[in-house]
Amino acid sequence: MNEIERRRTFAIIAHPDAGKTSLTEKLLLFGGQIQVAGAVKSNKIRKTATSDWMDIEKQRGISVTTSVMEFDYHGYKINILDTPGHQDFAEDTYRTLTAVDSVIIVIDGAKGVETQTRKLMDVCRMRNTPVIIFVNKMDREGKDPFDLLDELEEELHIAVRPLSWPIDQGQRFKGVYNIYEQNLNLFQPSKQVVTEKVEVDIHTPVLDEHIGAALAGKLRSDLELIEGVYPEFEVDDYLSGHLAPVFFGSALNNFGVQELLDCFVKIAPSPRPVRAEEREVRPEEPKFTGFIFKITANIDPNHRSCVAFCKVCSGRFQRNMPYLHVRHGKTMRFSSPTQFMAQRKTTVDEAWAGDIIGLPDNGTFKIGDTLTEGENLHFKGLPSFSPEMFKYIENADPMKQKQLAKGIDQLMDEGVAQLFVNQFNGRKIIGTVGQLQFEVIQYRLENEYNAKCRWEPVSLYKACWIESDDPAELEAFKKRKYQFMALDREGRDVFLADSNYVLQMAQNDFKHIRFHFTSEF
Repeated sequence: MNEIERRRTFAIIAHPDAGKTSLTEKLLLFGGQIQVAGAVKSNKIRKTATSDWMDIEKQRGISVTTSVMEFDYHGYKINILDTPGHQDFAEDTYRTLTAVDSVIIVIDGAKGVETQTRKLMDVCRMRNTPVIIFVNKMDREGKDPFDLLDELEEELHIAVRPLSWPIDQGQRFKGVYNIYEQNLNLFQPSKQVVTEKVEVDIHTPVLDEHIGAALAGKLRSDLELIEGVYPEFEVDDYLSGHLAPVFFGSALNNFGVQELLDCFVKIAPSPRPVRAEEREVRPEEPKFTGFIFKITANIDPNHRSCVAFCKVCSGRFQRNMPYLHVRHGKTMRFSSPTQFMAQRKTTVDEAWAGDIIGLPDNGTFKIGDTLTEGENLHFKGLPSFSPEMFKYIENADPMKQKQLAKGIDQLMDEGVAQLFVNQFNGRKIIGTVGQLQFEVIQYRLENEYNAKCRWEPVSLYKACWIESDDPAELEAFKKRKYQFMALDREGRDVFLADSNYVLQMAQNDFKHIRFHFTSEF
């Protein structure tokens, strides 16, 4: 129970450019995992951020894939998942949310709530995931903090309670008052290292000396207003997902990050029960269970290996113990399970509920697979969406046919995109959620698999999986639509509709056929 109690597994989510990766970098700095923080975009600082390790991430300054990092802090074991903010990679982020117990949402203080933030909040609300909000970039001119709090309540449909408060903003930003612990720490701004702090009691004239009489007066009146307007902070309201504590700061200058981390480890939930189709699995059960929520190819470019990320749901995982792979019905042993620090990994002998471990994968795993000590369990709710953009993929270098096939296979295992084979002409069609994924696939095929591909346009509206209890009607449908029928990698029938009108007509004409828009049914 001690091991489970000290685990904190959470994801950092936000709209692109709000500062997720910068915040992750500073949390690693306080956790002592790195001595000097890297930057996502900066000409002066040559070191890049730890969690953006793929070449394409370093070039573009965006995160393309979720990275997993773990460290110890004040006796707690913290697992961070830094997710991509860009909507073209939203599917990766949604899957990651199934493997965490709580979430930190990063908001840009100047822009407020943006579209992707709303979508991600809806996913958290569906699962009642506890949320902490970090308002970033207070070192730039932005909205008034009270206006921001109102906007958060309206847009995200959740009650908020500030637990830290900024002292001015922009060029005049002096630091953050910690409401949760009732103390004020003044730091020197620093982008790469942790600086010494000065403790100040706000009810004494010492405060005026440090920040000036005008700001001191404003801080005292703001705090009175907060106590009057917002209810007391109750941990239970936060854990049930009804209340979001709000922290202000600047991840770039290291202001407000430690306040966030100290409060987070105290109030955030330890691993929670997970629903399987058969029953609810509790973390303190003695037997090991876990599920695969993500697969990454080529973490180490020298070894063409895939790693499957497994979230431990209950019990204790041990190295070299036999575990049942439920979908195959086979027993497997893992001689080198690993734990991560983005790209660096170390071998572990055991892991407990809440931990995320990497298992070497040579094609045995798919996203959503379950591992147990013999019980037949199926964890559910790992969505795979119907793609909205389609292109034919063609080999641009006939000498590299094998490399291309292997590359496409491994990238599809990751769930980056979906592959359909057209039954009419046998051509391969790649479907994605966003345009940027085509560029990432092409770049990774060339750089990681030494294979060149080219894209050819195909005009399709949506892919839907079809099934029916009436075999005759299914045959008739396939005959009529034979040019638009394809198979996915599981060999299931997929209807590629070329317009919304065609799709509606098909649904009206064939009453007994069920059309699914996610691949789970």
